[in-house]
Amino acid sequence: MQKSSLDLQILSLPDNPGVYQYYDKDGKILYVGKAKNLKKRVSSYFNKIHDTRKTNVLVRKIVTIKHIVVPTETDALLLENNLIKTLQPRYNVLLRDDKSYPWLCIKKEPFSRIFSTRRMVKDGSEYFGPYTSFKTVHTILELIKELYPLRTCNYDLSKSNIDSGKFKVCLEYHIGNCKGPCEGIVPLEEYQRQVDAIREILKGNFKESMKDFKRLMNQYAQDLRFEEAQKIKEKIEVLENYQSRSTIVNPKITNIDVFSIVSDESAAYVNFLQISHGSIIRSHTLEMKKKLDESDEELLELAIVEMRERFNLLSKEVIVPFEIDLGENIKTTVPQLGDKKQILDLSIRNAKFYRIEQLKQLQIVDPDRHTNRIMAQMQKDLRLPSEPRHIECFDNSNIQGTNPVAACVVFKDGKASKKDYRHFNVKTVEGPDDFASMTEIVYRRYKRLLDENQPLPQLIIIDGGKGQLSAALKSIDALELRGKIAIIGIAKRLEELFYPGDSIPLYLDKKSETLKVIQQLRNEAHRFGITFHRDKRSKAALNSSVESIPGIGEKTMLTLIQHFKSVKRLKLATEKEISDVIGVSKAKKIVDFYKTN
Repeated sequence: MQKSSLDLQILSLPDNPGVYQYYDKDGKILYVGKAKNLKKRVSSYFNKIHDTRKTNVLVRKIVTIKHIVVPTETDALLLENNLIKTLQPRYNVLLRDDKSYPWLCIKKEPFSRIFSTRRMVKDGSEYFGPYTSFKTVHTILELIKELYPLRTCNYDLSKSNIDSGKFKVCLEYHIGNCKGPCEGIVPLEEYQRQVDAIREILKGNFKESMKDFKRLMNQYAQDLRFEEAQKIKEKIEVLENYQSRSTIVNPKITNIDVFSIVSDESAAYVNFLQISHGSIIRSHTLEMKKKLDESDEELLELAIVEMRERFNLLSKEVIVPFEIDLGENIKTTVPQLGDKKQILDLSIRNAKFYRIEQLKQLQIVDPDRHTNRIMAQMQKDLRLPSEPRHIECFDNSNIQGTNPVAACVVFKDGKASKKDYRHFNVKTVEGPDDFASMTEIVYRRYKRLLDENQPLPQLIIIDGGKGQLSAALKSIDALELRGKIAIIGIAKRLEELFYPGDSIPLYLDKKSETLKVIQQLRNEAHRFGITFHRDKRSKAALNSSVESIPGIGEKTMLTLIQHFKSVKRLKLATEKEISDVIGVSKAKKIVDFYKTN
């Protein structure tokens, strides 16, 4: 790849948190990093000379940039740690060891211990985390210790050992930090109830425990032990701010592949996340060009078979967004909620971002190609005789028949051409008659274009259903333009497109770019029409409330009304107050007028 290709990759990066990966010309990984804003962070590597020789050498070797978008900075931190340990990039010095972020473990044993650890042992124990801050881990452990006196020893407290009196209570019992389960002083059921409460805290469900904390804090305050009460308060604040779980690392999900698909008219983008021991260790997005009208189900099945072969994936379960058939040996899961749904949403998000980046790159490299593709797609979707390079959309605005106006917006090559927008005052129609207004406006617009030999549009869009379309067609027929310009109507629900002489509407796919352009046109026509209507209504309201004063123009009156807020206040104002706003001579005319009237 050339340098320009690298520039393209940087320009199309998203402004989201995530992890970026640099690869050299042979596809070998060089570096993995995290970012709060991917675009800003990656750009900073290429727009300056770095202080260290190592970084400058790294930047010279970079040919390809890949990235994974994640919901939060914390997720980016954890994912970076996983990928560095899995991929061992040459230029990452830190985090390449076997240390990981700390977890909190509830040990599977009678009278469970709760402690922090960096290593997960698969013995049925429960692990919560990982935590990116040791301070959070220590605070949670201290808080648990304050509320629930649990044992810290590693004795085997089986029923037979306790009954035989094998162990004796230690100093922790005598100073009140432990209830003495080793001598059977506290029953197992009571102890396990405390462990259940702690489990809820670690899951993030700590409403009940919070009541206990606050009760303890108040008790300390009543006993005038204010320092201890303050310590509990600080710990409660930390706990309220702590996030219990991460999408990136979840020990419940092991050795699963996640696939998702996002498609448009011409291509499909399939994202794949590989999960090993609860951690994302690989992400890849595949672009598939559509040859025929293949469904998302067919394309996803093909992509999964290809990627499992390419990456030598052996997992027995895959997570997918909808039911597909991958044979008897592979279990397909379509999650509706929970941890697996979160990881599927993350995959869908990455597929969407990849599609946006590809379209951005196309627009930068060849802006005309992007426009040509959309124009060809619109011609095909709307069954038009030619590409709709010039589109005009009409919209009526009136409130109970007052100040009827209309707007015409113009799009050229799929983009708004604001200099060609036109407003119309409805002249020949009395009362709220939208159909007659549409007939008048369409006639006036195209009569003028014909008289001035201006180019006519390839497509006219009427904001309204069959009635509005029929009203516009009267003018098109009167001007003998039927067959020369395509004309369609959009019903209020937006997906329904009506054609002349056809009672059955056309429904477009909600994801299609054609519908997006039509929605944009209709929204723009609505906005442009409403703005004009509001201005006209405001002027009419002003004219009806303000008498015509000799020597005072509309602009001066508007300034006065804006200042005094109403005509009543203006009439009660002194000459001095009015002259401060518009000058002495005009103020005298206004005061004299109101005195004589």
